[in-house]
Amino acid sequence: MTTGETSLEPATVDAAVAAPRTVLFDFDGVLIHGDAFYLFMRDRYQRSWLYKLGALFAVPWMLLVVPFSRRLAERALVHVGLLGLNEQRYRAAAESFGASLVRRPKQFCRDGLSALRRHQAAGDRVIVVTGCEHVLVSHILAQLGLGDIDVLASQLRPGLLGMRVKLHNVGRRKPAQLAAFGVGEWHVAYSDSLVDAPMLKPAAEAVLVNGTPQLCKKLEKALGRTITRVDWF
Repeated sequence: MTTGETSLEPATVDAAVAAPRTVLFDFDGVLIHGDAFYLFMRDRYQRSWLYKLGALFAVPWMLLVVPFSRRLAERALVHVGLLGLNEQRYRAAAESFGASLVRRPKQFCRDGLSALRRHQAAGDRVIVVTGCEHVLVSHILAQLGLGDIDVLASQLRPGLLGMRVKLHNVGRRKPAQLAAFGVGEWHVAYSDSLVDAPMLKPAAEAVLVNGTPQLCKKLEKALGRTITRVDWF
């Protein structure tokens, strides 16, 4: 072995050791207690009888489609609750609600946020991959002092009557979004849901947050291996 080859070897080893890990966090049920976008929509319905009336008119269509797709029925409620909002007005409404949510006591998962910050301190690349809407979740994270984190989330688009769902980032769409973002592998993934199996399966370590033993068994069966289970508050 030549002297030049010997001098390069430690640098190669150090580079491999120093390479940051990629760590994925779901948001709802992992960093926040509950579903942030659901809470936002519930607040909008509580504030306006017009939205409640609109939802009432949408009930016949929802009853028609719910046997085939519950998601389509839920999307109808979202569209009704966003009537009259353009991009600017939606952003203002979402950011205002997000700021109020951050001020609620015990709304966020203290252990989850601590785990995320530990990964950051260790030099890991942290990405929040969530079904929550992008503007809302990004503003909440910024309010929590985590505005520098990459976020892959659901997206809305403007329509004739208001904002509409463009992409719902759940299930198989999460790894697809990651691939489009240039992320081909990840080392740790945190979730509280069986729906996230497509995101958890490629991870070297899959972590189930606040899952029941039954859910843990179902997820391990779906992944074909054991997982880590944590209880966070």
